[in-house]
Amino acid sequence: MTGKGRELADMMERRKVDILCVQETKWKGSKARWIGGGFKLFYHGVDGRRNEVGVILKEQYVKSVLDMKRVSGRVMIMKLEIGGVMMNVVCAYALQVGCAMGEKEDFWSELDEVMNSVPKGQKVVIEADFNGHVGEGNSGDEEVMGRYGVKEKNEEGQRIVDFAKRMDMAVVNTYFKKREEHRVTYKSGGRCTQVDYILCRRVDLKEIEDCKVVAGESVVKQHRMVVCRMTLEIKKRKRVRAEPRIKWWKLKKEDCKVEFREEVRQALGGSEELPDSWENTADVVRVTARRVLGVTSGQRKEEKETWWWNGEVQKSIQRKRMAKKKWDSQRDAESRQEYKEIRRKVKREVTKAIEKAYDELYERLATKEGEKDLY
Repeated sequence: MTGKGRELADMMERRKVDILCVQETKWKGSKARWIGGGFKLFYHGVDGRRNEVGVILKEQYVKSVLDMKRVSGRVMIMKLEIGGVMMNVVCAYALQVGCAMGEKEDFWSELDEVMNSVPKGQKVVIEADFNGHVGEGNSGDEEVMGRYGVKEKNEEGQRIVDFAKRMDMAVVNTYFKKREEHRVTYKSGGRCTQVDYILCRRVDLKEIEDCKVVAGESVVKQHRMVVCRMTLEIKKRKRVRAEPRIKWWKLKKEDCKVEFREEVRQALGGSEELPDSWENTADVVRVTARRVLGVTSGQRKEEKETWWWNGEVQKSIQRKRMAKKKWDSQRDAESRQEYKEIRRKVKREVTKAIEKAYDELYERLATKEGEKDLY
């Protein structure tokens, strides 16, 4: 995730993705932060060198989060209430082939516990890098998967199928007939496999409109984003506008404090004693405060984590994306080298943009106006 937050947000906005699960973020801690473009990342990590998972939400769904359970560096679940519909989003990252059997069993036990904790009436979507191949065709597994997997099933893929049967879920990727380019989720060298999957309850399959792999993005080198479009039947709610707030913090300044005290005293008739009715007194204080101290606009401030993002960086990211598309289509040494050079250049430009933004910030902090930039 380091240095890629805003690029991910830009991709989600462009692809119209509202909720995105990310694996192997390599960020330590259990926190949440705005990554720019109106998107917020909730993540969990233990050691910061491997594993770690996260969920990115569009701004309109951030206030819908009711609960967040970070089970381990490989499993987390987020519960949202969207228009009266309870939606549970599970982000998971399975161990690779060759890891100890005991560790694999621990992962699947954690996933079982998470699923058993969700009431049957609530919706569940699992978005995971399972590091397994469910294979093409569904002979004997028709109740949990379609026919459109990739290549042969392996042992890890059988674990996915067994889990789906155990939890009465469906492997969504395999139900939609797509070109192989839009089914392959991992490409490295000459290897083309399907290891990233989206699962939902079988009873909710009717709400899934489409599921495919998005080719041509270059946020990560090998993995490709799997996108699922799901329609929920929800009740429309009236949009609530943010209420402007009184700028009470201005009372820290002595001149504002004196002016406010005098205005309140005059509004109360010049008496040193407060009236008997507290409601009337409180109304006078609030009205006077709005007039003397002012109110906020009610709009959300710019995200603090991505204030370095600028037009030049955005153009560089666009060039990198186009170079990735060219390499994906041509697959020759020349286009590969061009993509690698542009990728290195973009990384340098992002670093320079961040350094420049910090230099400007430090200069502002040395001035009186810079007090507003302190968080």
